[in-house]
Amino acid sequence: MKFEDFQNGQIILIDKPLQWTSFQVVKKLRGAIQKYFNIKKIKVGHAGTLDPLATGLLVICTGKFTKNINQLQAETKEYTGTITLGATTPSYDLETEINQTFTIDHITTEKINSITKIFIGEIDQYPPLFSAIKKDGIRLYELARKGETTEIKSRKINIYDFKITNIVLPNVDFKVVCGKGTYIRSLANDFGKALNSGAYLSALRRTKSGDFDVENAISPEKYVKELFNLS
Repeated sequence: MKFEDFQNGQIILIDKPLQWTSFQVVKKLRGAIQKYFNIKKIKVGHAGTLDPLATGLLVICTGKFTKNINQLQAETKEYTGTITLGATTPSYDLETEINQTFTIDHITTEKINSITKIFIGEIDQYPPLFSAIKKDGIRLYELARKGETTEIKSRKINIYDFKITNIVLPNVDFKVVCGKGTYIRSLANDFGKALNSGAYLSALRRTKSGDFDVENAISPEKYVKELFNLS
């Protein structure tokens, strides 16, 4: 592949590893392109952030295709994961320690399956305080990590499908198909509240974004090694 191919625009499907930030993936690929072709600048960006504790599909755009990022971010996404009932964390996932525990004795399989229906369609959702949303130029997670709180407004989001795929309490496996701006961590937190308990997201994987599927994705290390023979 020639440098002009990356400059004119490529879409690279990456299977983001656990603990990697989306920015680290972009930096890895950009650095490999720069090193291999001995160039100083190339535009590389991703079409939708994945949290470090999430894995799965990250759509990477290079060169002129970075102009399509906003369009790609608006595509429908599919996720699979696990919600753990009976406790909450400030970040709504495993980034922070459990801060409250709740009983789950009253929760049945029937209740879990039926409660998903209230989340289907256009709903109001409050983003997590531990999120990359900016307020007055500062990202919310920066304030949260300092112990500061701030008012967060709800957003209209769309959930097209929400299915429970396995239940071994306190863990509930799920699949969600949703629109832009949906926070699965918030969905987990709200799911716990709807069950008169608590919940947090303990695992998350993005499996689809628009027409792209994680089955066609590759790890960043493997991509760099196979294409550029770099480590």
